[in-house]
Amino acid sequence: MVAPPTFTARGLTKTYETAAGEVHALRGVDLDLQDGEFLVLLGPSGSGKSTFLNILGGLDQPSTGQILFRGEEMGFYSERQLTMYRRSAVGFVFQLYNLIPSLTAIENVAIATEIARDPLPPADALELVGLGHRLDHFPAELSGGEQQRVAVARAIAKRPDVLLCDEPTGALDSRTGIVVLEAIARASQTLGTTTVLITHNAVIGGMADRVVHFADGKVAAIRVNESRRSPAGLSW
Repeated sequence: MVAPPTFTARGLTKTYETAAGEVHALRGVDLDLQDGEFLVLLGPSGSGKSTFLNILGGLDQPSTGQILFRGEEMGFYSERQLTMYRRSAVGFVFQLYNLIPSLTAIENVAIATEIARDPLPPADALELVGLGHRLDHFPAELSGGEQQRVAVARAIAKRPDVLLCDEPTGALDSRTGIVVLEAIARASQTLGTTTVLITHNAVIGGMADRVVHFADGKVAAIRVNESRRSPAGLSW
């Protein structure tokens, strides 16, 4: 029996009510994401990328349509099931690192492992992102790129099925950003996670299996890469 995709999205729409009227963030998105796949989402601000990512992560619900996680309709999840899904199945990496200043790198990662079913040892997660020598440093003692790599280690330490990254290099220069992308790619490949990364930088699409272009709340185009490029080979 063939296993279902990690995610199946069918007819996803999302409408927000604002003081100025309705905002249609998604307008009918159909997309399958396969196990272990690395997807890059491209598109201008307001095109629906982050809304789609938030729905995948269980942080938001579609207005209409279906989102299935490994064949299960997420719209039927209870609040408790959604919480458990976010805790155990999903790792998040955002543009802002959101580290706790009073905790060391290894302590920041350990927080995530306390609620996981089968976590990586925090030191191993930091080693995977190239920070095995910075375990006992506080965020203020780390560069921006190092702090973001701690955030990646925190996200992967619980061995998530899915790694969702929203502009993880948006606050970094290109050289530092490439180091962070290498950490994400290495962690994704080592753990076999399905990885979705949002960026405004089209060059980053070269490291993906597929590049999905969003426009006006819809999937405008999908490009399949014949081979994935190493982040070290990217330049912008």
